[in-house]
Amino acid sequence: MQLTVALLGILLAHEFGHYAFARWHKVPASLPMFIPLPKLSPFGTMGAVIAMKGRIKSRNALLDIGASGPLAGMVVALGVLTYGLMTSSVMPIGDSGTQEGQSLLYLLLKRVVLGPIPPGHDVYLNPFAFAGWTGLFVTMLNLIPFGQLDGGHVAYALLGPKQNRYARVVRYSVLGLLPINVAIFALRGLSEGDWQKGALTGLQAGMPWAFYFLLLTLMARIGGADHPPTNDGHLSPGRKAIAVFTLVLFVLLFMPTPWLVY
Repeated sequence: MQLTVALLGILLAHEFGHYAFARWHKVPASLPMFIPLPKLSPFGTMGAVIAMKGRIKSRNALLDIGASGPLAGMVVALGVLTYGLMTSSVMPIGDSGTQEGQSLLYLLLKRVVLGPIPPGHDVYLNPFAFAGWTGLFVTMLNLIPFGQLDGGHVAYALLGPKQNRYARVVRYSVLGLLPINVAIFALRGLSEGDWQKGALTGLQAGMPWAFYFLLLTLMARIGGADHPPTNDGHLSPGRKAIAVFTLVLFVLLFMPTPWLVY
């Protein structure tokens, strides 16, 4: 119950951020709708969405609507995660188990809240901490600068039509994270005397990226590979700063290995 309530709060903050700025810019938008995905998703959902009719006409509006969701969700996620880490336990890492994805921001927050973690130990997330981590993970996925993801909106508002070329590189880079994980874990296994086991671990660790590549490809087929154009080519200076901050946030949230079973 704690996990569900905390996670719903993060997702609602994210979607109401979009909703508020869509209404501000007079873009017709629905209230948030959750996408259930029991059993197939460890979170029980693929998140929430709002439906917007019509095209967002200006780059300023596109930036406001695209960035407001992730930034609002992050405020709640960081609060939930901080409380969760404060109330979670640091224990020795077992011989088998699961490891949540690590990002620069997540590692920094663990250091600030918990202090130095002894070698061979890690924090075991309670429901609040897991919900907060999930908020970081979902925000990272949404901020990938592709198509009509939030990151795609932000990047297009900042870069204009050039973003369509960059988005194609981004999509195949996502797929490239699968062999990168295989290679990293195979090398690690080689140092431990069993590279085949390491390669299989890397294959499992990289499979979420293969799934996400297929999802991005499906999005491109359904909605078009290019971002819908805007009417003007101007982004105000303050919004440029917000766009850069939002894309830097994506880098800080990026998790090369989203989920590891060992």
